[in-house]
Amino acid sequence: MALKTRITDLLGIEHPIVQGGMMWVGRAELASAVSNAGGLGILTALTQPTPDDLRREIDRCRTMTDKPFGVNLTILPSVSPPPYAEYRKAIIDSGVKIVETAGYAPREHVEDLKGHGVIVMHKCTAVRHAVSAQKMGVDVISIDGFECAGHPGEDDIPGLILIPAAADQVTVPILASGGIGDGRGLAAALALGADGINMGTRFCATVEAPIHEAVKQLLVGNSERDTRLIFRAFKNTARVARNPVSESVVEISSQPGAVFEDVRALVSGAKGREALETGDIGAGLIWAGQVQGLIHDIPTCADLLRRMVKDATDIIRARLAGMLA
Repeated sequence: MALKTRITDLLGIEHPIVQGGMMWVGRAELASAVSNAGGLGILTALTQPTPDDLRREIDRCRTMTDKPFGVNLTILPSVSPPPYAEYRKAIIDSGVKIVETAGYAPREHVEDLKGHGVIVMHKCTAVRHAVSAQKMGVDVISIDGFECAGHPGEDDIPGLILIPAAADQVTVPILASGGIGDGRGLAAALALGADGINMGTRFCATVEAPIHEAVKQLLVGNSERDTRLIFRAFKNTARVARNPVSESVVEISSQPGAVFEDVRALVSGAKGREALETGDIGAGLIWAGQVQGLIHDIPTCADLLRRMVKDATDIIRARLAGMLA
């Protein structure tokens, strides 16, 4: 059973389901499991300490799957940015043919990747950014609704509006992202004009996700109300799971005159990694979207994708078709 779309044709995958790049989570264990299940797994480049470590992780992933997989390269403004060009070269030299870009000023990376025959999927949180990325030459737009984990932008547009709005103006294939975690979301995304979906939080609650069981159980136990928006005052909004750290960040940031330095120590990437790897829920930020309210178990990636595609197909064939007079 499969759903054939422009995304499955372009990426050479069985199901139109892509695993988003996630810091500390997008490792070979998860990426290979998603790809082996018929979706597209994604390694997260900056999870690896150096470009050479990324090369080794790509090689390790190839020992675990013979199916297509990609690499995420997120570009964020920073006083001391990582060597993005060297990470990009590692991706190209390793023969990876699918890259998910995200973040600030991707043109240099898109042009170089495209020049080496790489399929580029770019993540956007606004239609205007999607149109700009298409003009830049990207092959796929991943459009992130306000429900998503991570940085949803400052426009606060949910997927039910953002996906069809993007489909009205973008001609390349679209991946719908944010708030999707089951077959209903997959069917809805296709109905709204997307060619597939991108999931992050839902893949964290799978057997193969390389994070502590306590974090997976947190996602299962949380509801759709258990996220917090942080960094709003700093015009860099981010959605994370509710935990003691995110509650503190919200409280401190709401004080008059608050600046990022007031919360910097709480939100460090090292503390977030500690939370994911040790299961100490209060150690750091845990990035998660509102889709937590739809997560009720911890399946293998194969079981999750099989179930999602079956449910989406049943909805399309039976429920929706049965409504036709």
